[in-house]
Amino acid sequence: MDKNAPIGVFDSGVGGLTVAREIIRQMPDERIIYFGDTARLPYGSKSRDTVIRYSRQIIRFLMTKQVKAIVIACNTASSYALDTVEREFDLPILGVIKAGARTAVHATRNGKIGVIGTEGTIGSGIYTEVMKQMNPDIEVTGKACPLFVPLVEEGLLHDSVTDEIASRYLSVLKGRFIDTLVLGCTHYPLLRSTVGRIMGSDVTLVNPAYETALELKALLEERGLATEAGDADDAEKYQFYVSDLAEKFTAFATSILPKQVKETKKIDIENY
Repeated sequence: MDKNAPIGVFDSGVGGLTVAREIIRQMPDERIIYFGDTARLPYGSKSRDTVIRYSRQIIRFLMTKQVKAIVIACNTASSYALDTVEREFDLPILGVIKAGARTAVHATRNGKIGVIGTEGTIGSGIYTEVMKQMNPDIEVTGKACPLFVPLVEEGLLHDSVTDEIASRYLSVLKGRFIDTLVLGCTHYPLLRSTVGRIMGSDVTLVNPAYETALELKALLEERGLATEAGDADDAEKYQFYVSDLAEKFTAFATSILPKQVKETKKIDIENY
């Protein structure tokens, strides 16, 4: 496989940009092809079968771009589809759950960990399952926060409405005396300051986007697939595709990423 080939990253919308941002920071020489399924979001309220079908389509699209590895930058798709697509496709595929779970287990001091995520991620129990495999004594409390994704998608990152909804959601976790909280949806790091303020300085926030970028870096180096400095062609280093609302995505992505996003291309993902 060509070590200078791009990395494929996909999510239901803009949330996966937090993962892309960390990959850019940790591996500035790598090229990225990003796909946001903006026509079919949110994934958190979809069935397992639907999310698996969507994930297969997106991976087939990314493979037409000759990617060398794929990051499922969506907790719902990671919990529902990762095991299936790993078996079906012959290239490295990472999810965002294991790296975040591992960091949380190492970070907790009192063994009480909270996880916030979509209804799909929390309902699957995947974080609890993975953490219990690492340490059976860990106590995990999950809380679905379904309104966080649309609030982020609408750009309401610092708004009184967001503060009020976050306070309601997080009150359950405050009552469980957790000392570590996993931001179990790639949209949620964009609300980190709000969540951190409400939970207090004694609670460690775990950002799986950051941990996943580190895991990806280690994987590429281990398999000899890391781009060497100066090797990759800089033309169209970061490419962005969506299934709808390309202009809105471009504006949001430019506000999130360290470099301006010049263009986002809309494709018909159902063709894949």
